[in-house]
Amino acid sequence: MITLVALIGSLVVFRTLGALGVTRFASWSASAAHALAVMLVMTGTAHFMPASVTVMPNYTDMVAMIPPFVPFPGFMVLASGVLELLAAAGLILTRTRRLAGWALVPLFLLLLPANIYAALNDIPFAGEPASPLWQRIPEQALYIGFAVWATRSAPRVVPALRRREPSTA
Repeated sequence: MITLVALIGSLVVFRTLGALGVTRFASWSASAAHALAVMLVMTGTAHFMPASVTVMPNYTDMVAMIPPFVPFPGFMVLASGVLELLAAAGLILTRTRRLAGWALVPLFLLLLPANIYAALNDIPFAGEPASPLWQRIPEQALYIGFAVWATRSAPRVVPALRRREPSTA
């Protein structure tokens, strides 16, 4: 739930800054890209937190969410944390925003089984009871929607094919 508050709260803050003249946040989709980046920094860093950290989800919480059919759960948690942090950086940079946004779609889809498994098996998260499945799936769909929305603020880069004129020298 805190991730949802961070996402929506950041969106409002960034869009307000845009309305006040900060050109980086001049559009809703650019603000969405930055808001999603804030959320991804929060969630991505959680993948590396030791079990002694109890104010937020930690590595141990994340490993517990991994379904038994997924090999190397500890590695998968670390790898997904790295991917989330890379995606956050990619969303901030306008030139990589489109790639980062579209790369997040399959990542969020790949994370969905862990959310379903945790909800169905009542896996606690950050010392709190498991959030219900009816909450997790729409939340994941919202994150996917934000990732796609963020791509709208990125330029479509199509390399121009230039024909070299023969030199007359």
